[in-house]
Amino acid sequence: MKAYIVEKALLTDNIEKLIRQAGDTPIWAVLKGNGYGLGCVPMARILSSCGVERFCVTEVKEAVMLREAGFADNPILMLRQTQDPEEINLMLDMNIIFTVGSLDCAMVLGGIAAQRSAMAEVHLKIDTGMGRYGFLPEQVDQAIRVYEYQKNIVVGGIYTHFHSAFGNDHATREQFLRFRQVVKEIQDAGYETGTVHCCNSSAFLRYPEMYCDGVRLGSALLGRVAVPNRLALRRIGYVEADVEEIRWLPAGATTGYTAAWKAKRPTQVAILSVGWFHGLGTENGHDLFRARDCIRGILHYCRILLTGKNLTVQIGEHSCKVLGRVGMLHCAVDVTGTDIKVGDHAIVNINPLVQKGMKILYR
Repeated sequence: MKAYIVEKALLTDNIEKLIRQAGDTPIWAVLKGNGYGLGCVPMARILSSCGVERFCVTEVKEAVMLREAGFADNPILMLRQTQDPEEINLMLDMNIIFTVGSLDCAMVLGGIAAQRSAMAEVHLKIDTGMGRYGFLPEQVDQAIRVYEYQKNIVVGGIYTHFHSAFGNDHATREQFLRFRQVVKEIQDAGYETGTVHCCNSSAFLRYPEMYCDGVRLGSALLGRVAVPNRLALRRIGYVEADVEEIRWLPAGATTGYTAAWKAKRPTQVAILSVGWFHGLGTENGHDLFRARDCIRGILHYCRILLTGKNLTVQIGEHSCKVLGRVGMLHCAVDVTGTDIKVGDHAIVNINPLVQKGMKILYR
């Protein structure tokens, strides 16, 4: 047996802690990446049971899954803009809130909505430094033209996204000031900006003064945050797999590709059907950090080389070292001196964003 386990009680506890911290500020739950790898629909159901009814997605198929699962009237914000007529028509059919960050996007959306005699609700995206979608602060006049000339578009919100809220205080505060200035200029021109929001999970945990009219939380739901975890959020998700074989390797024997590990003494080995294909030993997000974070990463791997410390899995009360290179679908772990046997359950820590090839079980 092998499955990715989500403990509903811990997830619910995280959500309740975040709700208490948010106070009267509405939470928009970010369910991108199919609910951060845990499934949009089951995540949305647990969130809804806790009182969180607003969702954000990045793919049309995620919005479709939510609507078809019964979330017929919940606000769903698409966090990327699109000029694809097929996507636009489908999102209009499902009453999805659009992101608009350019006049070109607004013109395409407004034209299709006019053909259908429909009104498209949008949130304006302001690019304060992320560099992906959005009107630049100096293009505020173009954002205002969305109000003036797109009669089939109604602006229900405005937002930006922080690029370094996990570590760069100065940059985050500068982004916030630029964003608030754009909001002020639009409001001074006589237009309603609707829901104003800018905080992602990291900013939510560090800057309560920036909550505005809503906050967008994703990684915080899973307790996997890149800032001090002052709310004591619990990490969500792990792999549970059975020990499939126990064997002894004599001194001098090797295991894994390139024979990277060689037994110095007779070693008892357990085989698990979990490998890099499932996410074991894979990392993501290193390119998000600053130069000093990259240096820390290099030092981390140097320590592994010098000390021999490596990946471990938990089998019963034993923390067992993974031996050699992780295979595509299997790994070998050292169980010498334990009473571990075939069929015992192993707990393997794998980030849900990189896990795949396994059934997800909510318990």
